[in-house]
Amino acid sequence: MDSIKRRVRMSAHNPPRLVNLAAMSLLRDEALAIWSLEYLPMELYPTLFMAAFSLRRSETMMAMVQTWPFARLPLGGLMKKPHQETLEAVLDGLDVLLAQKVQPRKCKLRVLDLRNTGQDFWNMWSGDKYHVTSSSLMASVAKDMPRTKHSLAPLEMYVDLCLKENTWGKCITYLFTWVEQRKGSIHLCCKKMKIVSRSRETIKKVFRIVKLDCIQEVDLNFTQKLSSLAKFAPLLGKMRNVQKLLLSPIHGSAAEEQDHQALLQFTSQILRLQYLRYLRMEGPSFLEGRLNQMLRCLKIPLYNISITNCLLTELDLTHLSQSPKICQLKGLNLSGVTLTNFCPKLIQGLLEKVADTLEELNLNLCGITDSLLTALVPALSCCSQLRVFSICGNLISMAVLQSLLRHTDGLSALRLEFYPAPRESYSSLGILNQERLAQLKAELWQLLTDLGHPRKIWISPSPCPYCGEDVCDHLSPNA
Repeated sequence: MDSIKRRVRMSAHNPPRLVNLAAMSLLRDEALAIWSLEYLPMELYPTLFMAAFSLRRSETMMAMVQTWPFARLPLGGLMKKPHQETLEAVLDGLDVLLAQKVQPRKCKLRVLDLRNTGQDFWNMWSGDKYHVTSSSLMASVAKDMPRTKHSLAPLEMYVDLCLKENTWGKCITYLFTWVEQRKGSIHLCCKKMKIVSRSRETIKKVFRIVKLDCIQEVDLNFTQKLSSLAKFAPLLGKMRNVQKLLLSPIHGSAAEEQDHQALLQFTSQILRLQYLRYLRMEGPSFLEGRLNQMLRCLKIPLYNISITNCLLTELDLTHLSQSPKICQLKGLNLSGVTLTNFCPKLIQGLLEKVADTLEELNLNLCGITDSLLTALVPALSCCSQLRVFSICGNLISMAVLQSLLRHTDGLSALRLEFYPAPRESYSSLGILNQERLAQLKAELWQLLTDLGHPRKIWISPSPCPYCGEDVCDHLSPNA
C-alpha cells in the first residue's frame, strides 16, 4: 500500500506531458500516425520519434526518416546498445529517400548520427531540460537549416568504431554491407577509430568503406612490430585530418637497418598529418636516440605528448626541450621513462620551456630522487597553468615532499596532485609501515591546513588509479 502511495505522489509531481500522451495515443493507429506526418508540426517530430522508438513502431520510424525536418537525426543517442530492428527501419527509410531524384520538401535530413551522442537533442525536445525556452529551441532548428541547401548531396552517417577480431555484431555487419552497396550516395564518417584486431583483411575492409579524411582520432591498441606499423603507415597518411594518434607498444630498434627503414616509412606518413595535436606512444622501444626524427615530422605544435615506458637519452630530452613543436604544450607525460641519471638542468629547461601553457604533468615511475625533485621545484613553481601533477612511484622523502607542497601552494590552477608515500613510510627492507604512513599523512594534513589553499592531494604507496593501478588515499582538508 505504501509503495502505491509513493508512486501516486511521484506521478502527481511528475505528470506525463500532454505532448507525450498525444504521441502515444497517435501510435495506437500506426497507419493514421504515418498519414499525419505531412501535417505534423516540426516541434512534435522528436517526441513522436521517441515514442515510436520506445514502442518499436518500425513502419512509423521508416516514414519519419523520409520527412525528418532537421538536418541531423542523432539515432545513437536513443540506443544504449545497437538495435537491429530500429537500424533496419531507419536505413529502409533512407533507401526511399535515396531512390528519389528530388528530396521531399519537408525532409531536411543530411546526417544520421549513430554515435552515443545527441542526448541533449532528445532531452531538449522531450522537456527533460526545463530551462530550455521555445526561442532557444527554434534557434537550434535555425542552426541546422542552412545545411540543407544541397538536397542531392551524399548523406553523411557518423559512427565510432572499435575493430576487434571475430566480434562483428549483426548490426555493424548489416550497416557495413548496406553502406558498401550505396557508396556513391552515403559517406560513412568515423571520427574516433580504435583498432584492436591484427587482421589485415578486417582493417582493409573497413578502410574501403570509411571516409579516411573524416577520421580525427586513431588508437592502434595492440602490441606490434615496427615493420607492421610501417605497413599501416600509408593508410594513416590518408587520414589527413587526424588530430590524435595513440600507439600501443611497438617493438623494434632503429639501429637495425630493417627497422630503420620501417621508421622512415612511418615518419614520412606522419608528415601528411597537418592537424596532429595529440601524440601518445606507449613503450616505443625504437625511439631511443631517435626522438628528434619524430619531432621533425610534426607539422604544427602539439597540445599533448605522451611518451611512456621506454628508454630515452639525454639528447632525446634536449631535442624535446628545444623543439618549437612544444611551444603550446598543455599535457606532458613521461611516466616510466627513467630520469635518474639525467642532468637536472636538462629537465628543468624542459619545464621552463612549457611553463606558460602546461596544464597536466605526469612523471610517474621515473626514478625521481630527492635531489632531482629539489632541482625541479623552481621550474614547477613557474607552471602557472598547471592543473594536474603526478609523481607516483618515485622514492621521495617527507622533507622534500613538504617543501614541494609549500612551493606549489601559489599555483592557483592546481586541482589534482598525486604523490608517492614518503620514503620514511618504508622499512629498511622496503616494507610499507601503515602506522608510520598514517602519521606522515597527519603531518601533511596539518601542513595543508596551515597553508590554507584549497587543494586535493592523493598519497599512494604505489601508482594510483589515475595512472591505472592501485587505490590511493586523499587529503583535502580545505576542499
